[in-house]
Amino acid sequence: MSHGRPATVRPASRIRAVASAALLLCLLLAAARAEFAQVAPRPLQFPADHGSHPAYRTEWWYVTGWLEGAGPSPIGFQITFFRTRPDVSADNPSAFAPRHILIGHGAISDPAIGKLLHDQRIARAGFGLAEATEGNTAVWIDDWRLERTGNGYRARIPARDFTLDLALEVTQPPLLQGDDGFSRKGGDPRSASHYYSVPQLGVSGTLTRNGEARPVTGRAWLDHEWSSDFVAQGAVGWDWTGINLADGGALMAFRMRGTRGESLWAGGAIRSPRGEVTVFQPREVAFDPLREWRSPRTGTGYPVSMTVRAGELEFRLEPLFDDQELDGRASSGVIYWEGAVTAVARGKVIGQGYLELTGYGRPMDL
Repeated sequence: MSHGRPATVRPASRIRAVASAALLLCLLLAAARAEFAQVAPRPLQFPADHGSHPAYRTEWWYVTGWLEGAGPSPIGFQITFFRTRPDVSADNPSAFAPRHILIGHGAISDPAIGKLLHDQRIARAGFGLAEATEGNTAVWIDDWRLERTGNGYRARIPARDFTLDLALEVTQPPLLQGDDGFSRKGGDPRSASHYYSVPQLGVSGTLTRNGEARPVTGRAWLDHEWSSDFVAQGAVGWDWTGINLADGGALMAFRMRGTRGESLWAGGAIRSPRGEVTVFQPREVAFDPLREWRSPRTGTGYPVSMTVRAGELEFRLEPLFDDQELDGRASSGVIYWEGAVTAVARGKVIGQGYLELTGYGRPMDL
C-alpha cells in the first residue's frame, strides 16, 4: 500500500518511446567500446616487438629465474609486468581515461622462509608514473622498472620486503613459440597469442633484504606475450613451464585446462644446445599431476609436482618448496601458483626453471 500522490499511468506509446531511447543509448555505449586487434600469423620483428603492443587487450613481460649467493640455498625470483587495455574507446578525449592499466608482481622463493615474499603494484598508464613503451622494452610503475639496455635487460624492483637489482645478459636469440611466434591456445585460430621467450639469461646483481645487499648470480627466463583472446572457450586456466636445461638448451611446455582438469590444447618447443628448434604439436605434450599441495590461506589445491611429456622427453618437476602461491587480488585480481622447480629425468637433474599454475581456485579471467 502506498500513500500520497496517485501513481501516474503512462500511455503505451510513451513506454515504447522510453524503451526505444534506452535501447539506443545501450547501442551507442556498445559502439563506443574499445576495439582490440586480433592476433594473426606474421613474422616477428625485432627490436620493435620487444616493445608494447597497445592495440591488443593483454600483454606481459615475465622474468623468472634462480639465484645463488644470497643464502645457503638457491633462491627463485619472479618479475612480471602486465599491460591490460580496458573497454575504453580510443575516442574518449579525457586525459584521465584509463586507456591502459599497468600491473607489476615481484616475488622471491627462499626455502629458508618456506613461502613467497611478494609485492605488487597497479597504476593507470600515463603522466610519467607508469608506462609500457613501443619500439623496445621499457615498462615501469613508479620505481619498479624493466628495460632493454645494450646486450640484455635491467630490472629493479624495490619491493616491500626485498629489492631486486639485476642485470640480465642475453646469451641466446629469442625462441619464437608456436609458428614463428604465433602461438595457438585452442582449436579456434582466434584463440592465440604472439609469443617469444629469451631463455638462458645470465643474471648478476644484488638482492637486498633487511638492509643488507648481497651479490647474486644465476640464470633466468623471459617471456613476452600479447593477445586479445588468450583463453579459449571452455578453458579455466593453464599449466606452463619454462626450463633452462643444464646442457644449454631450453624447453617450454603448456596446456590449457578444462573444467574437469582435462587438456583442451597444448604446445611448446625445445631448443637444443646447437640451436635446433623442435615445436611440439598438441598431442605431444602432457602434464600428469603427481602430488597436490593445498594452500592454508585460500584452500586451493595445486599439483606442485608433475610428470611432463614433451615430444620424446619425459621428466618430473619438483618444487623448490611447496608454498609458492601468489595472491594478486590487490592488483591483477587473481591468485596463482608461480614457483621455482627442478626438472629431473631418470634420477638426474636436467634443468631448472619455473612452473605456473592458474585457474585452480576459480576460472582464470584476463
